[in-house]
Amino acid sequence: MAFLKKRSSKILFTALLVLLITVGIFGYTVYQRVYKPNLTVNEDSPFFFIPTGSTYDDVCILLSETGLQDMRSFRCVAEKMNYPNTLKAGRYRLTDGMNNINLVRMLRSGRQIPVKVTFNNIRLGTQLAGVVSENIEADSTDIVTLLSDSVYLLKYKLNPQTVLSLFIPNTYEFFWNTSAQGFMERMEKEHTRFWNDSRKKKAREINMTPTEVSILASIIEEETQMNSEKPTMAGVYINRIQKGMLLQADPTVKFAAGDFMIKRVLNKHKEIDSPYNTYKYKGLPPGPICIPSIASLDAVLDYQKSDYLYFCAKDDLSGYHSFARTLEQHNRNAQAYQRALNKLKIYK
Repeated sequence: MAFLKKRSSKILFTALLVLLITVGIFGYTVYQRVYKPNLTVNEDSPFFFIPTGSTYDDVCILLSETGLQDMRSFRCVAEKMNYPNTLKAGRYRLTDGMNNINLVRMLRSGRQIPVKVTFNNIRLGTQLAGVVSENIEADSTDIVTLLSDSVYLLKYKLNPQTVLSLFIPNTYEFFWNTSAQGFMERMEKEHTRFWNDSRKKKAREINMTPTEVSILASIIEEETQMNSEKPTMAGVYINRIQKGMLLQADPTVKFAAGDFMIKRVLNKHKEIDSPYNTYKYKGLPPGPICIPSIASLDAVLDYQKSDYLYFCAKDDLSGYHSFARTLEQHNRNAQAYQRALNKLKIYK
């Protein structure tokens, strides 16, 4: 009887030992799958992109190309955590030595690292689309399509000629997987934020809409890089508008000609038949000729009151301008500038 008891105890002990070893092996295997480092990342390019519309298999292939070491263990953890049904497109920052559970948690949560999009000195919608599409998922063609879609732009009370007035040059943060529509919606919010009650009140005081302010500001943006003289220049144009005079703005002629490299506006340029040619048509052109900077927008809103009706680039070619009250004064300034161009053999 004692022998049987002893033998039973030995069998029980052996069984428990085997069970403990099995549990230990299983636990170690699970630990390895879940917590063992499973990602080798080049710190010079740590970002992982999941395009919109990607499948779970697509993500696995992309991860294997990025540096995932053990795909089988990743799939096991990902599927246990229901990642295939919670996949989110975006731009994610990976870290060297990342384990499966942290990787899946990050991807499943959609915890992206935003990208910074900066645009300034933009003349055309195609140029804007190119700059933006280099930083977000939206294709430049999709953005250009929206910029030229008259029906779509009705929601913003704009048209293909005025649409550039929607954009305020700055640096913005976006999620990488932002669509063309998402980009436009974000820009509309930024436009609304910029055009606060104070700025809208100033626009009303000069009998302009925000879009009209943007159009005039775009001309000033192309006229000078000197922020200090922009309010004076804005005052000249507002004086001319109020007196019913032609704006006679050289940048609008360059825009009408489709040639921004023109150094010297000639009589043949002034004869171009275009609504953007302010030597032929009174008032503002149909839309902005570029995306004006905040400095130019505020220069219009806070324009300097004066009797000036003319201005011309200074003959020292410093980039500054000479302002005049009379045509006689202006002609003298213009002749001096033309002599400076002749001296440099700049004839067109």
